[in-house]
Amino acid sequence: MKQPTPPQAKIIPTPLTHHNHTRTDDYYWLNKKEDPAVIDYLTAENNYTSEIMEHTQPLQAELFQELKNRIPQDDMSVPYQLDDYYYYIREENGKDHIIYCRKFNSLDAAEEIILDVNNLAKDHEFISVTNVSPSPDHSIIAYAVDTNGSRIHDINFVNLAAAKSPPATIRQTTGNFVWGHDNNTIYYSKADVNTLRYNKIYKNNTLIYEELDEKFDCYIDKTKSRKYLLITSSSKLTSEVQFLPIASPNAKWQMFLPREMGHEYSLEHLNNKFYIISNQNAKNFKLMAADITSHTNTVNWQEIIPHRTDVLLEDFDLFNHHLVLQEKHHGLNKLFIRPWDKQPGFYLPFDETCYTAEIGTNPNLDTDWLRFNYTSMTTPGSIYDYNMTTGEQLLKKQNKVLGNDFKIKNYTTQRLWATANDGSKIPISLVYRQDKFNQDGSNPLLLYGYGSYGHSLDASFSYGRLSLLDRGVVYAIAHVRGGEELGRHWYEGGKFLTKKNTFTDFITCAEFLIANKYAHKDKLSAWGGSAGGLLVGSVINMRPDLFKAAIADVPFVDVATTMLDPSLPLTTGEYEEWGNPQDKQYYDYILSYSPYDNVVSQNYPNLLVTTSLNDSQVQYWEPAKWVAKLRKFNTGNNKLLFKTEMNAGHGGVSGRDNIYKDIAFEYAFLLDTVGLF
Repeated sequence: MKQPTPPQAKIIPTPLTHHNHTRTDDYYWLNKKEDPAVIDYLTAENNYTSEIMEHTQPLQAELFQELKNRIPQDDMSVPYQLDDYYYYIREENGKDHIIYCRKFNSLDAAEEIILDVNNLAKDHEFISVTNVSPSPDHSIIAYAVDTNGSRIHDINFVNLAAAKSPPATIRQTTGNFVWGHDNNTIYYSKADVNTLRYNKIYKNNTLIYEELDEKFDCYIDKTKSRKYLLITSSSKLTSEVQFLPIASPNAKWQMFLPREMGHEYSLEHLNNKFYIISNQNAKNFKLMAADITSHTNTVNWQEIIPHRTDVLLEDFDLFNHHLVLQEKHHGLNKLFIRPWDKQPGFYLPFDETCYTAEIGTNPNLDTDWLRFNYTSMTTPGSIYDYNMTTGEQLLKKQNKVLGNDFKIKNYTTQRLWATANDGSKIPISLVYRQDKFNQDGSNPLLLYGYGSYGHSLDASFSYGRLSLLDRGVVYAIAHVRGGEELGRHWYEGGKFLTKKNTFTDFITCAEFLIANKYAHKDKLSAWGGSAGGLLVGSVINMRPDLFKAAIADVPFVDVATTMLDPSLPLTTGEYEEWGNPQDKQYYDYILSYSPYDNVVSQNYPNLLVTTSLNDSQVQYWEPAKWVAKLRKFNTGNNKLLFKTEMNAGHGGVSGRDNIYKDIAFEYAFLLDTVGLF
């Protein structure tokens, strides 16, 4: 059967000159979203991808049904109490979106539906609702809604007291907002219309703060005590907080501590003190306390938790009688509980080799119960309540996996360590189905990675992944430098002028898994999204022979061109991650790894690239240009597929069934490519 002909983007050479160096970009024209020729090209690529994947339709349908059959279609979150109400969300069979609900005074009370996103979604192909928040007296619900994936939100209001009219919609915000001292006061942030940088804070319709530094964003928040409002300005490396008593809305905002390059800090409040997580002379962060009246002089700060070179302090939570720390040690999460009454503190015990444990939703100060979340690559997401005084622990919910096929004991998770050329030990989290795995080098393996912004890829459960494991695929996460799994130094070892460590670490992990017979050398796949797509693009340029297949979702692959254009969303804020290429040192280094700029004539692995037309974080034209250039230079006959969602943003499609279909599509590509279909 004759194969369809892949689209060929027209070549329009565009010279780009910086630092007396000229690059010629043949596909620069693809950034003209309003040009019909651009839409025609994206449509042609979608049609080509559909034709090539047509034979996998039965497999896609099978995978879709497997996923849907595993996930309860009628489900409910664990309620949390806020004042006199218990709030929770539900999902209903046959409906794609979440339903927000509450009960008054008791979980046995009648349910009140406060927002049904299914009703909002009727007139939209895409919808994202965030920050559903009750007013101070709980009579009004505010929520932020984005209907095209652009991350521009309207704040809408639902008045639950029928006698009153709801406030007017607030248009074109970031979706970040908090209520003030009453039902008539709301604080929110807006973004620059071009760069989408969060740069303005409003109180109702009045501008109260504007962040002028282009490297910084600003947002509004309130303390857990609900006593103070906080305006935080932050870049990738520096932060600054202003505060205002909620009960004094007309008072002057006070600066907590002016920004100082490299000092990151954030605040919480309890009684008459602010508690500060800070990296001042503390690379892995420390916890300090300051009296509200003497906070400006750091000499007066009290050390609560000192800096530790081998422990990263990720987060903390305050209660009237306890302090809870979320830490990371040797690549694993730890939860530490310390009573305020000088009794010794203790860690909660977790016995799996790799897992995720995080502080959960705890809106109340005056309780001994800590809610925390737990999951691993074999254990479905679980929510626990732990009594910090008595030690009683209650499993409030563990996500169900429907059907009779799933049993935790049938799967094994491991933590492995690969050694980089410089001696660094790179953690790998791995899972497989026991009766489908033999450590003889025969199994296909999917290796996932990210490695940017200090974002850690903690081991967690996936409903969809079971379809791979049950077919004999081993799944592994490479915890490469650029993440923060091993502390702040691990992040700093994969950014700026050490960014290439991210890519070589991933390659090292792949080679380790093959050498130790966890993976078949001809059935190894790579997967990453966004900055993880940069990782995928770089490693297939460096070692195309190592991978049978790769998936790059919304990939950041045209790094040099994007970082040279400060008018684009996010660019200026990214200087503290990648470096500013207006500086020749960074220009040369970025060019040396930017996937688009390093495509050469060679046989690339089978590749699936996805994007969204309305993506405001990684513009659609980056992967579009990359695919066009790969088509020109690829010397082999492997598949090169490009799929654009025409009504979505950086996170992809909305709606449960649409999400399931996307997962099934990508899994079908992988399984077909490694010979499991």
